[in-house]
Amino acid sequence: MTTHHEVVSSGASAPVGAERPGGSSVLALDIGGTKLAAGVVREDGEALSFLTVPTRVEEGPEACLDRLFTLGRDALRAADIDLDDAPRALLGCGIGCGGPLDSTSGLLVAPPHLPGWLDIPITQLAYEAYGLTSVLDNDGTAGAAGEWRFGAGRGTRHLVYLTLSTGVGGGFVVDGRTYRGAAGNGGEPGHITVRSEGRTCKSCGRAGCLEAYVSGTSIAERAREALAFDRQTVLAELPNDGITAADVARAAREGDELAAELWQETCELLTQGLASIVNLYEPELVVLGGGVTRSGEQLLAPVREKVARLAMGPAAEAARIVTATGGDGAGVLGAAAIAFERLTEHDGSAAGLARV
Repeated sequence: MTTHHEVVSSGASAPVGAERPGGSSVLALDIGGTKLAAGVVREDGEALSFLTVPTRVEEGPEACLDRLFTLGRDALRAADIDLDDAPRALLGCGIGCGGPLDSTSGLLVAPPHLPGWLDIPITQLAYEAYGLTSVLDNDGTAGAAGEWRFGAGRGTRHLVYLTLSTGVGGGFVVDGRTYRGAAGNGGEPGHITVRSEGRTCKSCGRAGCLEAYVSGTSIAERAREALAFDRQTVLAELPNDGITAADVARAAREGDELAAELWQETCELLTQGLASIVNLYEPELVVLGGGVTRSGEQLLAPVREKVARLAMGPAAEAARIVTATGGDGAGVLGAAAIAFERLTEHDGSAAGLARV
């Protein structure tokens, strides 16, 4: 296995509508900058297995890919599926990863959280590893599909999903269909501008992105920057490079003035982004996931109140704001959801699949 691969054209795809082997479960792979996850998931959302390992991006693409596909094989065994039987036992394989990517050809172009991963034909590699027809989608899109199919969004037709974690990702379900955009990377709520000439976004390099303020990474970074002004705060008692968003939330709950200011700014800027999204899409449901949402109503209560006040009347009334249900397995459930969607629908969305 090499670290750089030729682009696989859509000519190597399985014919849309062709009969494929497999049952009512899929293998799901989630590729994150911190961890890799894999599991076998049934069509009702039950995970028959779920495993994770560290990504260790510093070891390079080849080692990470070997670790990913080994993890997938371990997930198959944990679900009592022999690798040789996988093409008959499973519908296929779904893969979620941050972009930029080409979901049609199954190509990882150059994800910033995976340095050195350039033009990796991940669906073709997955087919070679497991013998399974494989599909790729942006992890935010997959997360939206997972919550819509298996989680908080069941029964809705219009859903917005944001994950507030190391970065800010997300996706959209519009009129009961997952939205992908013209090139498969559509739906990037983390890169809505909430402050012109604001903080530089570490992911895209633009100024004032939502991600630059409300991701867990950015909340912690803003706290560390504030300590340089010698403010009285309990955060100063923590190792500077060890401060987390959870520390800021906890200190704010305990009445720390600096932490409360940081948390208020976080809520206000998240509200600005969500109000714009709600006005644009008028969803029934806004689902918030990721580590920052573990603060619960400390985050949700002010955000709900402010979105209701700032968004336009009909849109504000239509949208409920809730937390995601996927938990630590959200990435795997999302990858499974896009596999079920694209491997069972014969409307052209499955073009570019690895040949079966």
